[in-house]
Amino acid sequence: MNLAPEIYFILPLVCVCSGFVDAIAGGGGLLTVPAMLFAGIPPINVLATNKLQSAMGTSTACFNYGRKGLIDWRRNRWTVLTIFISGACGSLVVQSIDTNILSLIVPVLLVVVAIYVMISPRMHDEDAKHRVGSNGYAQIGGAVGFYDGFFGPGTGAFYVTTLVALRGYGLTKATALTKLFNLTSNFAALTMFALGGKTLWLLGFSMAMGSMTGAWIGSHTAMRFGARVIRPLLVTISLALTGRLIWTYIAQS
Repeated sequence: MNLAPEIYFILPLVCVCSGFVDAIAGGGGLLTVPAMLFAGIPPINVLATNKLQSAMGTSTACFNYGRKGLIDWRRNRWTVLTIFISGACGSLVVQSIDTNILSLIVPVLLVVVAIYVMISPRMHDEDAKHRVGSNGYAQIGGAVGFYDGFFGPGTGAFYVTTLVALRGYGLTKATALTKLFNLTSNFAALTMFALGGKTLWLLGFSMAMGSMTGAWIGSHTAMRFGARVIRPLLVTISLALTGRLIWTYIAQS
Protein backbone atom coordinates (compact mmCIF):
# COMPACT_ATOMS: atom_id res chain seq x y z
CA MET A 1 0.00 0.00 0.00
CA ASN A 2 1.33 3.43 -0.98
CA LEU A 3 0.96 6.02 1.77
CA ALA A 4 1.93 9.67 1.79
CA PRO A 5 5.40 10.15 3.35
CA GLU A 6 4.06 12.45 6.06
CA ILE A 7 1.91 9.60 7.39
CA TYR A 8 5.10 7.90 8.60
CA PHE A 9 5.83 11.00 10.68
CA ILE A 10 2.36 11.95 11.92
CA LEU A 11 1.14 8.54 13.08
CA PRO A 12 4.22 7.82 15.24
CA LEU A 13 3.61 11.15 17.00
CA VAL A 14 0.02 10.08 17.67
CA CYS A 15 1.42 6.84 19.08
CA VAL A 16 3.51 8.69 21.66
CA CYS A 17 0.26 9.94 23.18
CA SER A 18 -1.57 6.63 22.73
CA GLY A 19 1.31 4.68 24.26
CA PHE A 20 1.31 6.93 27.32
CA VAL A 21 -2.44 6.51 27.82
CA ASP A 22 -2.37 2.78 27.10
CA ALA A 23 0.39 2.09 29.64
CA ILE A 24 -1.72 3.64 32.39
CA ALA A 25 -5.36 2.89 31.63
CA GLY A 26 -5.57 1.18 28.24
CA GLY A 27 -7.57 2.65 25.39
CA GLY A 28 -4.70 3.89 23.26
CA GLY A 29 -6.61 2.69 20.22
CA LEU A 30 -9.00 5.57 20.85
CA LEU A 31 -6.30 7.74 19.28
CA THR A 32 -4.54 5.44 16.82
CA VAL A 33 -7.49 3.74 15.11
CA PRO A 34 -9.31 6.95 14.05
CA ALA A 35 -5.99 8.47 12.96
CA MET A 36 -5.20 5.47 10.76
CA LEU A 37 -8.69 5.42 9.26
CA PHE A 38 -8.40 9.14 8.54
CA ALA A 39 -5.15 8.39 6.70
CA GLY A 40 -7.14 6.21 4.31
CA ILE A 41 -6.02 2.79 5.54
CA PRO A 42 -8.63 -0.01 5.11
CA PRO A 43 -10.25 -1.11 8.41
CA ILE A 44 -8.87 -4.67 8.46
CA ASN A 45 -5.34 -3.33 7.86
CA VAL A 46 -5.92 -0.77 10.60
CA LEU A 47 -6.78 -3.51 13.11
CA ALA A 48 -3.80 -5.64 12.07
CA THR A 49 -1.23 -2.83 12.03
CA ASN A 50 -2.57 -1.36 15.26
CA LYS A 51 -1.89 -4.70 16.96
CA LEU A 52 1.76 -4.46 15.92
CA GLN A 53 2.38 -1.00 17.36
CA SER A 54 0.26 -1.79 20.41
CA ALA A 55 2.17 -5.00 21.13
CA MET A 56 5.50 -3.16 20.97
CA GLY A 57 4.31 -0.38 23.25
CA THR A 58 2.70 -2.81 25.68
CA SER A 59 5.90 -4.87 25.83
CA THR A 60 7.77 -1.76 26.97
CA ALA A 61 5.25 -1.05 29.73
CA CYS A 62 5.22 -4.73 30.70
CA PHE A 63 9.02 -4.73 31.00
CA ASN A 64 8.97 -1.69 33.28
CA TYR A 65 6.23 -3.08 35.53
CA GLY A 66 7.90 -6.49 35.68
CA ARG A 67 11.27 -5.01 36.57
CA LYS A 68 9.63 -3.36 39.60
CA GLY A 69 8.27 -6.72 40.76
CA LEU A 70 4.62 -5.88 40.07
CA ILE A 71 3.94 -8.93 37.87
CA ASP A 72 3.71 -12.48 39.24
CA TRP A 73 4.79 -14.36 36.11
CA ARG A 74 4.58 -17.90 37.49
CA ARG A 75 1.15 -17.69 39.10
CA ASN A 76 -0.44 -16.31 35.92
CA ARG A 77 1.14 -18.66 33.37
CA TRP A 78 -2.09 -20.61 32.69
CA THR A 79 -4.05 -17.40 32.25
CA VAL A 80 -1.44 -16.20 29.76
CA LEU A 81 -1.73 -19.44 27.78
CA THR A 82 -5.53 -19.24 27.77
CA ILE A 83 -5.47 -15.61 26.66
CA PHE A 84 -3.04 -16.38 23.84
CA ILE A 85 -5.26 -19.12 22.43
CA SER A 86 -8.42 -17.03 22.84
CA GLY A 87 -6.85 -13.93 21.29
CA ALA A 88 -5.73 -15.94 18.26
CA CYS A 89 -9.22 -17.37 17.84
CA GLY A 90 -10.78 -13.90 18.11
CA SER A 91 -8.56 -12.48 15.38
CA LEU A 92 -9.44 -15.39 13.07
CA VAL A 93 -13.15 -14.82 13.61
CA VAL A 94 -13.02 -11.05 13.03
CA GLN A 95 -11.51 -11.58 9.59
CA SER A 96 -14.66 -13.32 8.43
CA ILE A 97 -17.72 -11.74 10.11
CA ASP A 98 -19.45 -8.40 10.73
CA THR A 99 -18.58 -6.70 14.04
CA ASN A 100 -21.34 -4.07 14.08
CA ILE A 101 -23.21 -5.76 16.92
CA LEU A 102 -20.27 -5.05 19.23
CA SER A 103 -20.72 -1.35 18.57
CA LEU A 104 -23.90 -1.62 20.61
CA ILE A 105 -22.77 -4.02 23.33
CA VAL A 106 -19.34 -2.61 24.20
CA PRO A 107 -20.49 0.96 25.09
CA VAL A 108 -22.82 -0.50 27.72
CA LEU A 109 -19.97 -2.54 29.22
CA LEU A 110 -17.67 0.49 29.25
CA VAL A 111 -20.24 2.59 31.08
CA VAL A 112 -20.49 -0.17 33.68
CA VAL A 113 -16.69 -0.13 34.00
CA ALA A 114 -16.64 3.65 34.46
CA ILE A 115 -19.35 3.50 37.14
CA TYR A 116 -17.56 0.69 38.97
CA VAL A 117 -14.26 2.56 38.96
CA MET A 118 -15.94 5.72 40.30
CA ILE A 119 -17.96 4.15 43.12
CA SER A 120 -16.09 1.01 44.13
CA PRO A 121 -14.17 1.23 47.42
CA ARG A 122 -11.78 -1.42 46.02
CA MET A 123 -10.24 0.96 43.48
CA HIS A 124 -7.09 1.81 45.43
CA ASP A 125 -3.52 0.52 45.65
CA GLU A 126 -4.07 -1.91 48.52
CA ASP A 127 -4.61 -5.60 47.81
CA ALA A 128 -7.89 -7.10 49.03
CA LYS A 129 -9.23 -10.63 49.54
CA HIS A 130 -9.55 -12.39 46.20
CA ARG A 131 -12.83 -13.94 45.08
CA VAL A 132 -11.36 -16.26 42.46
CA GLY A 133 -7.92 -17.84 42.19
CA SER A 134 -5.50 -17.55 39.30
CA ASN A 135 -6.82 -20.69 37.61
CA GLY A 136 -10.41 -19.54 38.00
CA TYR A 137 -9.56 -16.17 36.48
CA ALA A 138 -8.02 -17.86 33.41
CA GLN A 139 -11.49 -18.36 31.92
CA ILE A 140 -12.39 -14.71 32.44
CA GLY A 141 -9.05 -13.57 31.06
CA GLY A 142 -9.57 -15.85 28.08
CA ALA A 143 -12.94 -14.25 27.33
CA VAL A 144 -11.40 -10.78 27.42
CA GLY A 145 -8.50 -12.03 25.29
CA PHE A 146 -10.92 -13.34 22.67
CA TYR A 147 -12.62 -9.94 22.63
CA ASP A 148 -9.25 -8.22 22.22
CA GLY A 149 -8.37 -10.34 19.21
CA PHE A 150 -11.87 -9.90 17.80
CA PHE A 151 -12.51 -6.20 18.37
CA GLY A 152 -10.30 -4.55 21.01
CA PRO A 153 -11.56 -1.19 22.37
CA GLY A 154 -11.71 -1.16 26.15
CA THR A 155 -9.72 -4.37 26.67
CA GLY A 156 -7.40 -2.76 29.23
CA ALA A 157 -10.34 -1.42 31.23
CA PHE A 158 -11.99 -4.85 31.26
CA TYR A 159 -8.79 -6.53 32.47
CA VAL A 160 -8.17 -3.96 35.21
CA THR A 161 -11.69 -3.96 36.64
CA THR A 162 -11.97 -7.75 36.69
CA LEU A 163 -8.54 -8.10 38.30
CA VAL A 164 -9.49 -5.62 41.02
CA ALA A 165 -12.99 -7.01 41.57
CA LEU A 166 -12.21 -10.72 41.35
CA ARG A 167 -8.51 -11.18 42.07
CA GLY A 168 -8.32 -8.50 44.77
CA TYR A 169 -5.30 -6.71 43.30
CA GLY A 170 -4.57 -3.09 44.09
CA LEU A 171 -5.04 -0.77 41.14
CA THR A 172 -1.34 -0.41 40.27
CA LYS A 173 -0.71 -4.18 40.39
CA ALA A 174 -3.84 -4.79 38.34
CA THR A 175 -2.63 -2.29 35.75
CA ALA A 176 0.76 -4.01 35.61
CA LEU A 177 -0.77 -7.47 35.15
CA THR A 178 -3.11 -6.03 32.53
CA LYS A 179 -0.08 -5.14 30.41
CA LEU A 180 1.07 -8.78 30.48
CA PHE A 181 -2.38 -10.03 29.48
CA ASN A 182 -2.82 -7.31 26.87
CA LEU A 183 0.59 -8.09 25.38
CA THR A 184 -0.38 -11.76 25.14
CA SER A 185 -3.66 -11.17 23.30
CA ASN A 186 -2.05 -8.50 21.10
CA PHE A 187 0.75 -10.86 20.08
CA ALA A 188 -1.70 -13.70 19.41
CA ALA A 189 -3.92 -11.49 17.26
CA LEU A 190 -0.92 -10.01 15.47
CA THR A 191 0.29 -13.51 14.57
CA MET A 192 -3.03 -14.40 12.98
CA PHE A 193 -3.31 -11.07 11.14
CA ALA A 194 0.25 -11.46 9.87
CA LEU A 195 -0.46 -14.95 8.57
CA GLY A 196 -3.47 -13.48 6.79
CA GLY A 197 -1.26 -10.83 5.16
CA LYS A 198 -3.13 -7.91 6.75
CA THR A 199 -0.27 -6.15 8.58
CA LEU A 200 1.47 -3.07 7.14
CA TRP A 201 4.91 -3.76 8.58
CA LEU A 202 6.81 -0.59 7.75
CA LEU A 203 4.05 1.64 9.07
CA GLY A 204 3.54 -0.60 12.09
CA PHE A 205 7.20 -0.50 13.14
CA SER A 206 7.42 3.27 12.66
CA MET A 207 4.33 3.69 14.85
CA ALA A 208 5.82 1.27 17.37
CA MET A 209 8.72 3.63 18.01
CA GLY A 210 6.29 6.30 19.15
CA SER A 211 4.21 3.82 21.12
CA MET A 212 7.23 2.48 23.00
CA THR A 213 8.29 6.02 23.92
CA GLY A 214 4.86 6.86 25.27
CA ALA A 215 4.60 3.52 27.12
CA TRP A 216 7.93 4.09 28.83
CA ILE A 217 6.80 7.47 30.15
CA GLY A 218 3.29 6.26 31.00
CA SER A 219 4.35 3.18 32.96
CA HIS A 220 6.80 5.19 35.07
CA THR A 221 4.07 7.77 35.70
CA ALA A 222 1.65 5.06 36.86
CA MET A 223 4.22 3.49 39.19
CA ARG A 224 5.06 6.86 40.70
CA PHE A 225 1.54 8.18 41.29
CA GLY A 226 -0.49 4.94 41.46
CA ALA A 227 -4.26 5.07 41.84
CA ARG A 228 -4.25 8.88 41.92
CA VAL A 229 -3.55 8.97 38.19
CA ILE A 230 -4.83 5.53 37.11
CA ARG A 231 -8.35 5.87 38.48
CA PRO A 232 -9.40 9.17 36.84
CA LEU A 233 -7.70 8.24 33.56
CA LEU A 234 -9.46 4.86 33.53
CA VAL A 235 -12.84 6.57 33.93
CA THR A 236 -12.02 9.15 31.26
CA ILE A 237 -10.87 6.53 28.76
CA SER A 238 -13.90 4.30 29.37
CA LEU A 239 -16.33 7.17 28.78
CA ALA A 240 -14.38 8.47 25.79
CA LEU A 241 -14.39 5.03 24.19
CA THR A 242 -18.11 4.76 24.86
CA GLY A 243 -18.75 8.07 23.11
CA ARG A 244 -16.60 7.16 20.12
CA LEU A 245 -18.22 3.76 19.63
CA ILE A 246 -21.73 5.20 19.84
CA TRP A 247 -20.81 7.98 17.40
CA THR A 248 -19.30 5.46 14.99
CA TYR A 249 -22.41 3.29 15.13
CA ILE A 250 -24.73 6.25 14.50
CA ALA A 251 -22.56 7.52 11.63
CA GLN A 252 -22.64 4.12 9.94
CA SER A 253 -26.40 3.67 10.38
